[in-house]
Amino acid sequence: MSRIHLSKAEVTELEEAYVLDALRSGWIAPLGPHVDAFEAAVADRVGVSGALALSSGTAALHLALIDAGAGPGTYIPVSSLTFAATVNAILYTGAEPVLVDSQVSDGNVDVDLMVEVVDTLRAEGKDVPAVVPVDLLGRCVDYTRLLPALDERGVVVVEDAAEALGASHAGRGAGSFGRSAALSFNGNKIMTTSGGGMLLSDDLDLLDRARYLSTQARQPVPWYEHEDVGYNYRMSNILAALGRGQLERLDGMIARRREIRDRYAKALAPYTDLRFLGRSGADNDEADNCWLTTVIIDRPGPGVADEVVSVMNHADIEARHVWKPMHLQPVYAPYRSFVTGGSDELFRTGVTLPSGANLCDDDVDRVIAVLVAQLER
Repeated sequence: MSRIHLSKAEVTELEEAYVLDALRSGWIAPLGPHVDAFEAAVADRVGVSGALALSSGTAALHLALIDAGAGPGTYIPVSSLTFAATVNAILYTGAEPVLVDSQVSDGNVDVDLMVEVVDTLRAEGKDVPAVVPVDLLGRCVDYTRLLPALDERGVVVVEDAAEALGASHAGRGAGSFGRSAALSFNGNKIMTTSGGGMLLSDDLDLLDRARYLSTQARQPVPWYEHEDVGYNYRMSNILAALGRGQLERLDGMIARRREIRDRYAKALAPYTDLRFLGRSGADNDEADNCWLTTVIIDRPGPGVADEVVSVMNHADIEARHVWKPMHLQPVYAPYRSFVTGGSDELFRTGVTLPSGANLCDDDVDRVIAVLVAQLER
């Protein structure tokens, strides 16, 4: 019996045709016509003025934070329930991350707490140029409430939409909020370029400056001239070609992931101590890209998620905990955190289930059978 993966990339003949075209074109090194076309297509899909294709979502966050004024002596509030790359990008600039807890309903940052943190830090005389909210597991933060509060305070929003391409909030696409946003196209994301990411913004000057920094800050002269420290952050033409094929199929992949989530929801409905993260009703996730379906098992005990993850992996089914909050990570222990207990509870009780668009119904039923057996123990 083959292993069922959490979110395995799906590649078809469409992507193969794009990549073959890139190979035969001679554009093998970074940049090229597929990069240009991919940037334009993603910007159009999200609804922003421009995009910059990069080597990773982390690179996109790093460049966005540089633009936002992050640096030594500044403090950047950031969602604590996230992947380490979000916080690492802040540290690359020399700024201090300030870790902010989540609401238990969907795992996204507690908006009221985020605003309170900004006010608290500023009352202490600290420089807070920007915040980094994370659109967790493919579901947007409540920007309807967050953006006006931060606009009043003159604080820039750098949206970490790494997991959220194809999601939306209030009719706007994930990646269109704030001054800038970062997407990830890592191999397990909703769509992939194998490795890669993208910086999005309505500010074309911001993107021009980021483009300059991402190509080693080379001056436009006939020799190698450098006045700034730059980075080797650009995406290759081959990977962009793969991304173009994936983007054309994005809606279908999201639809299949939603079908998988609905199948889980129907089968697990009898278990009243189990809920789906971010979903309170049958039609409550229409704005979600359904990247990773996550269940919260509301039972007492310290190892609720541990047991389920262990049993499922022993059955050759990849399941994982919700992100371990950054304020619980040893490497970030020196940094300040504002904690309500929300993300700690989600880490204790949350399990992400196999959600890839290439799963067949039999695979999903196998996951359900193992999970139900564990729930009824």
